[in-house]
Amino acid sequence: MGSWRPSIGALNQRARRACRVLTRHVRLLPFVVVISACAGKPALTPTLPDYRPIATEPPPPPAELYASCLADATAQRRFRRAHDASTSLLLFTCTGAPARSFYDGLAAWSAQIGSQFQHASRTYRSTSRVQHNLFGVDYCATAGTVYECVITLNVGAFVR
Repeated sequence: MGSWRPSIGALNQRARRACRVLTRHVRLLPFVVVISACAGKPALTPTLPDYRPIATEPPPPPAELYASCLADATAQRRFRRAHDASTSLLLFTCTGAPARSFYDGLAAWSAQIGSQFQHASRTYRSTSRVQHNLFGVDYCATAGTVYECVITLNVGAFVR
C-alpha cells in the first residue's frame, strides 16, 4: 500500500484557492465585526423624563446644622453670588450660635477627612477637602470667639 502524496502542482493550486477564499473573507471581516457589534445592542429609544418627585427620607443629624445656618443667613440676608465660567453659586453666611454649632459639629468629620486647616489667624473646618480654593466648599471658621460658616448652593445658569 502506497501513501498518497499530492503533486507540487496540486499543492500550489490548493494553496492559491485557499488564499483567494481567505482574501474574500478577510475583506468582509470589518463589515462582519461592525454588523455583529450593532446586532448585539438594543435599539435606542428616546425616553421621556421622569417628572415624579424624588423620594426622600428623614435627614441625618448633621442636616440640622445646615438648616440652622441657612435660616440664620437668610434671616439676616447674608448671601452673595460667586461664579466661574461654568458654575454659578450662592454663598450663605451664618454667624453666632448656628455657626458655632456647625463648627463644633464638623470637628470629628474634619479630623477624619483631614479638612481642618489654619489660614490668616483663623482655624477652618470644611465638609470636604479643599483642592484648589474654597470655591464650592462648605466651611466654618473661627478666630477666637467669632464663628462664621459659608454654605454654597449651586444654582446653575438661572442665576447668571
